[in-house]
Amino acid sequence: MIPSTLLLIAATIVLDVFGQLGFKLGLNGIGDSHADARRPAFWLRLFTQRWLLLGIAAYACEFFLWLAVLSRVQLSIAFPLASLSYCGVLIVSRAVLGEAISRRRWAGCGLITLGAALVCTGIQ
Repeated sequence: MIPSTLLLIAATIVLDVFGQLGFKLGLNGIGDSHADARRPAFWLRLFTQRWLLLGIAAYACEFFLWLAVLSRVQLSIAFPLASLSYCGVLIVSRAVLGEAISRRRWAGCGLITLGAALVCTGIQ
C-alpha cells in the first residue's frame, strides 16, 4: 500500500477518534439534561458547545478524507483498518476522560489491532 494512502487512513482514524472525544466532551458540558431533551433550549445549549462543534467538524473532514481513501483502496481493506478507531477511542477514553478500562476491553483492542495487521499485510 502506498505510504500516502496509509497516511490518509491514519488521518481518518485520528479524526474519528477526535470527533468521538468532541461529542463526549460536548455532552459532558451540558450536564445531565435527559429531561430537557424535548425543549429547544436543550438543543441550543447542545449545538453551542465548542467541543461538540469541533467533533462535527472532525467528522466532516473525515468524510472527505474517507472518500479519498475509498478511491484508492478496496473497501475490504480500508474498512477493517478503520476499526483501529475503536482502539484509539479506548486509549483516549482512558488518557483524557480517565475512564476505567477492563482487561477484557484491552484484550479486545489487541485483537482488533491484530486483525487490522492481518488485513494490512494481506495474510488470509
